[in-house]
Amino acid sequence: MAKMKSGFTPTRLNDEIRQIEITLDFTPNALASVLYRQGNTMILACVTKERSLPRWFPRDATKGWVHAEYSLMPASTDSRFRRERNGAKGRTQEIERLVARSLRAAVDLEALGPIALNIDCDVLNADGGTRCASITAAGIALRLAIRRLISQGICLPADRREEGSEGKVELTQEEAMNHENSVMPHDVAAISVGLLEGEVYADLDYDLDSNADVDMNIVMTSDKKFVEVQGTGEEATYSSEELDALISSGKTAIEQLFAIQKNTLSE
Repeated sequence: MAKMKSGFTPTRLNDEIRQIEITLDFTPNALASVLYRQGNTMILACVTKERSLPRWFPRDATKGWVHAEYSLMPASTDSRFRRERNGAKGRTQEIERLVARSLRAAVDLEALGPIALNIDCDVLNADGGTRCASITAAGIALRLAIRRLISQGICLPADRREEGSEGKVELTQEEAMNHENSVMPHDVAAISVGLLEGEVYADLDYDLDSNADVDMNIVMTSDKKFVEVQGTGEEATYSSEELDALISSGKTAIEQLFAIQKNTLSE
C-alpha cells in the first residue's frame, strides 16, 4: 500500500470494513437503544415514542411519522465540539434530514399507524463516517422499537386497531412477525467509500477520509435499493468507471452490515 498525501499508510485492505460492536438496550429509559461502534466511531441511538403526531398531521391521521436528530457530543472530536444550544447548525440539519429520510425509506408509515417515533443519534466519538454509522445504528434501534410496540399492543395492523382502543390486543407470534415485516419491510444501512490515489476504499475512518480525492456516502435498503448517494470530488474529478467502482464497493460493504444487523436482532 502506498503512502497517502498526509504521509500515513492505510492499515486495512481496500474492501475491509472496520470492526463493529453492538450493545442493545445500552440505556434503560428509551423504548429501544443501541450503542454502536464502528472502529473508533461510536454512536448512541435511542428511540422514543412521542405523545402525539406532529402538529401538522390531520387529527384523523391513520399513518405515523419517523423523525431523527443528530448531535456531536462535546468530547467526540479531538478538540471540544461546542454544543449547539441555539438549534442545529447547517451541517447538523443536513445530517438529521439524511438520517430521517433513510429511516422513513425503510418504514411503511401507513402500516406503522398513528405513531410518532423520534430517533436520537448522539456521536460519542467521531473517527469518520458518523452520519453513515448513525443511519446503521438507528436502523437497528428502530426495528427493535417497532418490535416492542407490536408486542405491547400499541402498533397493530389496521384491521385490529379498533380492538386495541378497547384494550390490549395480543397477536400470535406469526401475526406479530408478519406485522413487523409490514411496518419495516426492509433494513437500512449506510457506508462511506472513497477514492485515494486511484484506489477505492470502503468504510472511511478520519485518516482515509482526510486523504480522499473523492468521498461518497451510500445509503441502501436491504432489498438492494438506494436511498441516497452523496459523492463529492475533493479538488478532484472522477470517471464513470470510478463511480461504478465506488458504488460496487459500497454495496458489498453494506451487505456485510445487513448481515450484522440481522444476526444482532435474531439473538
